[in-house]
Amino acid sequence: MVQGIATVWLPVTDMDRATGFYADTLGLQLKDNHGGWAELDADGLTIGLNARPEEEPSPEGGAVVAFRPQAGLDETVERLSGAGVDFVDGISEHPWGRIAPFKDPDGNSLQLYEPPAG
Repeated sequence: MVQGIATVWLPVTDMDRATGFYADTLGLQLKDNHGGWAELDADGLTIGLNARPEEEPSPEGGAVVAFRPQAGLDETVERLSGAGVDFVDGISEHPWGRIAPFKDPDGNSLQLYEPPAG
């Protein structure tokens, strides 16, 4: 039995670029950075970034981190697009909510998620 998520970690190839993306572009709080490992706070969830050559991101897939936008989904997509984030598929509508998938600079899959209204 698990209680929750302690850390979601993602392999990165350039720690400065990755921490800049997650902290500056996405606005997460950088909690710790040891060069090869950094931690950011995503509303109580720790996102770990692991910079090791043998831990390169895989183009076949891996973890997907879904972030809840502070503002509405449309407003957040517009702001991040202005900061250089590429939302290739735009926003898609589903019975379980709306998502806007994107990738970090290392190709890790991320998305913004908004639950259904009502």
